[in-house]
Amino acid sequence: EVQLVESGGGLVQAGGSLRLSCAASGFTFDDSAIGWFRQAPGKEREGVSCISSSGGGRTYYADSVKGRFTISSDNAKNTVYLQMDSLKPEDTAVYFCAAAPAKARLLIRLCQQRNYDYWGQGTQVTVSS
Repeated sequence: EVQLVESGGGLVQAGGSLRLSCAASGFTFDDSAIGWFRQAPGKEREGVSCISSSGGGRTYYADSVKGRFTISSDNAKNTVYLQMDSLKPEDTAVYFCAAAPAKARLLIRLCQQRNYDYWGQGTQVTVSS
């Protein structure tokens, strides 16, 4: 059974940092993609950052987070991290981890939501101004 468990969310002031973790089980990271998505109140869920274990570990960042967020993977721990720096109030959202096991090499658009088969329960990130 595939499970994704997010942690690390919380309340932080603007300009601060948080690190989200996504602990995965039930599949191996070989040829898999893991992504972070977020949904703010009243808005559609959007891709934030994704990472592939194939293709040299290619990554994707939404324009809104480039230069501020960093995604990384610890394959030995089956865990993906999202380091979020210089946080802004507009980063406030529920952040979800998602997995696309065993097909990363097939993904043309790495952070397209419909490619992801498994989703975590989400963790709240709130950035105060």
